[in-house]
This record gives sequence, C-alpha cells and structure tokens, in this order.
Amino acid sequence: MDVVIKKMETDEEKKGKAYVHWKSWQEAYRGLISQEYLDNLTIETCEKYANKYPENTIIAKDGDKVIGFVCYGEYRWKEELIDCGEIIAMYVLSEYYGTGVAQKLMQAGLEEIATYPKVAVLVLKDNARAIRFYEKCGFLFDGLVFEDESLEVIEIRMIRM
Repeated sequence: MDVVIKKMETDEEKKGKAYVHWKSWQEAYRGLISQEYLDNLTIETCEKYANKYPENTIIAKDGDKVIGFVCYGEYRWKEELIDCGEIIAMYVLSEYYGTGVAQKLMQAGLEEIATYPKVAVLVLKDNARAIRFYEKCGFLFDGLVFEDESLEVIEIRMIRM
C-alpha cells in the first residue's frame, strides 16, 4: 500500500472522491439512516458535490485510486462557536479501515485549520465507530445535539481544543 495524502486537484480525483463519498455512505450508514435515503443517493449526486465544493478537500490515494478524503473549513454555524474550525466530512473506504489512512487524513485536515483554537465535528449519535475515532483524535462531546430532519437522525457535536 503506497498511500499519498494530497489536495484534490484533477477531475479524476473529484470522481474518485465522489465514489468514496457514495460508497462510504452505503457502508457506514446502513442501519443508521433511512434505507430509502441511501437508495436514492447516487454517485452523480456525489459528483455534483465534489465539483461544487472542490476547495478545502484533501484526498488519500493508493496508487491512482482515491480511497478517502477530508473536507475542512470554518465552522458553519458561526453564531454558536466563534473562531472555530470544522472537519466537515471525512470518509475512508472500508477496506482501508485500520490502516492509518483515516489518521493521516485527519492530521492533514487539522493542519489546514490549525489557526483555529478549537475544531468541531458533527457525527451521527449512533455511529459508535466514528465517535471512537474522533475521541482518539482528541474530540470530546460538548453536549450539543442536532436533529437532522432530512435524514431523520440525531447528530452530536464534538470539539477538539
């Protein structure tokens, strides 16, 4: 495994990121969000997101294959947390779980937003695997809970200081 961590640049990398987005949702969220939503999520929809928001995205590649990504930026709800960065999205293909790829992506994302004194991440309340990962990365649940009505799920906010 020859993994490279880099900023997303090419159209092929955007397509790879879209595939990871789609595939990860199918794998990680089955049983956590509605099956109807997962069935209606298409690679084309994920490609639209990859093309619409190409900035602030770092990918992991194994050879020519995109195997994971992290998106980062300023916290989207600035009125709640001032001077806070955010890990907006982070996914790795399941066959790369436990290989250190996720940790490398997280580190790269955190380095990009290192000027913020704190960093937030939203995670599904029932996604125990993701919560454990974020805890290992220094994030702690801060008590804030969001209801995402479109997905019919509860998300929790975790903060890293």
